Amino acid sequence: MGVVQDLSDLLGSARSGIAFTGAGISTESGIPDFRSPGGVWSKHKPVMYHEFLASREARVRYWKMRVQLHREFGQAEPNDGHRAIARLEELGKIVAVITQNIDGLHQQAGSRRVIELHGTARMVECIGCGKEWPPAEVLVRVEAGDEAPDCDECGAPLKSKTVSFGQPMPEREMEEAARLSMQADLYLTIGSSLVVEPAASLPRLGKEHGAALVIINKTETPLDYLADLIIREPIGQTMRAVLERCEASS
Repeated sequence: MGVVQDLSDLLGSARSGIAFTGAGISTESGIPDFRSPGGVWSKHKPVMYHEFLASREARVRYWKMRVQLHREFGQAEPNDGHRAIARLEELGKIVAVITQNIDGLHQQAGSRRVIELHGTARMVECIGCGKEWPPAEVLVRVEAGDEAPDCDECGAPLKSKTVSFGQPMPEREMEEAARLSMQADLYLTIGSSLVVEPAASLPRLGKEHGAALVIINKTETPLDYLADLIIREPIGQTMRAVLERCEASS
């Protein structure tokens, strides 16, 4: 594969690479893209953040969706794409993962520096006092009939520690992601359609500040015209092959 050699060459000289990942890397772990047929949004209308705050009925809908998501996430394991990224961090080629995903698979694969732009589904938080729970504990309550669980400390609603539609992006994570993007010498976007803003602007920011831009995605993206390399092959297979070449030359 010529593209594998091309990406291996770019990684060979990288010292401050960024892996920017979207839903496409996790579909190979069995997690459907939210927007795809069979994804959670084909079965449940997304609950806007203002609806969640204002309406118990909306919170009931929200938690029905979270039950389905937890089943999907709970069975998922990191794939070769996640593992290759973690190993490239160990080799000093990638300094951080910036992800749009909420599944926690990068950390499970061993990545140490992961910036989660849309939060994490691996924790539930009280929107009032900030108390946290593992999702399984809260979902037991939901499935036992507590359809819109509230905090046992302050009585405020509980919510997955993810960013909902209409909810502000996490300021600290966005600032760190922008700073790292501007410092990157290689920007590796993997499995992202690059249409969800403001996250999708980060690869452009990296390119504008001198990074080589690589896009690995099965379909076209709005940033293809800026890319130094475009790869349409399966992510796990590609990243495994790239890692093998990088390890052989390190």
